[in-house]
Amino acid sequence: MSELPSNTQDTGNAANDTAQELLVKLRQKQGNWVEWGVAIAYLQKNGYNPQEIFEATGFEPIQQNQVIVGAQVYSSLEKFGASEATRAYYGTRASDILYELRLLTQEDRAAAADLIFLHKLDVDEAREVAKAIKDFSRFSTPPQGFTNDPGDAVAYQAWKLARQNSDLQERSRLIAKGLRFVHSPTARKQIEQLLTDFTVVPQRPAPILPFFRLESDEELPRLVPVVGELPLTPQTVKAVPIITEIEPFKIVKFAGEQAWVALPGWQVLRSAEDPVVIIASSDIFPNPNQTKIEPVLVVIDRNQRDWDASSYFAFDNSGEVDFQWFETAPENTLLGKVIIILRPKKVLDEEFTKDAWQIDE
Repeated sequence: MSELPSNTQDTGNAANDTAQELLVKLRQKQGNWVEWGVAIAYLQKNGYNPQEIFEATGFEPIQQNQVIVGAQVYSSLEKFGASEATRAYYGTRASDILYELRLLTQEDRAAAADLIFLHKLDVDEAREVAKAIKDFSRFSTPPQGFTNDPGDAVAYQAWKLARQNSDLQERSRLIAKGLRFVHSPTARKQIEQLLTDFTVVPQRPAPILPFFRLESDEELPRLVPVVGELPLTPQTVKAVPIITEIEPFKIVKFAGEQAWVALPGWQVLRSAEDPVVIIASSDIFPNPNQTKIEPVLVVIDRNQRDWDASSYFAFDNSGEVDFQWFETAPENTLLGKVIIILRPKKVLDEEFTKDAWQIDE
């Protein structure tokens, strides 16, 4: 094995030394939580997974995520003008509160942190503030009377909910909340009008979210790379890279030109370690009952190249890919075991389907 260039070795050694130093600091809880977040982000970027960091430092994976994201939010406070008092306060505590601001723009994070610090809000209230500011940011121009100040954004949410509420006690609570956070005089006037105007504006119900859950393995298809259509060379079959699926949705990443086909999650396909697809014609396989010649997808598992007498195999037939059952161990190079031969979905002729009795099969 050739040795790494000295500069590469030096870089690797330096990174490892830094990682070990950070692990010690985390294990001993040296520094503040912002420094912990920066350190854990560095370790994850340099190949340490959350479980390894947990075992070495005691920081649970969920806590790692919180301090990493919180530290990124804290960086926004420094860059986008949060007050010195706000930065000093959150630099030593409340990573869970800054974590709630993660979906805001960097400018809004700083303004929201100032507002939350000013009112000494807890994590649940901070979550409500972040949602109000996020929702308000979707307006191209602020609603009448309100400004882009984060206090007005929270006040607008309270004003809107109060107008939709017929319960006087809840309505009063929302008005009080709006007056607590409101920033501009014009927005305050909008909220104060609700003290004498008891008109209820019906709330338009939000549509039902289209949630689905995959209930069976077969509902989750498997993406399989397509080698191409016969004739093919064995080298073409071997050249297709091994595919790595990312759980839990079996996401596949790839670069360059590649054709793919989604196949049902049949057990035989889920069990395959390295499946690829070859496009062929049904007449290349023996089938005495075959009445129609049609295109088929032949799925082979390149990981299964050990001969057995109960299977068909793709093999190297004088420089071309071919398929065959071998009664005894062959001398040919086996490229993979045939695990599926897929016919296309049957499409019945329109005239044929008019006679219902002919459809049964």
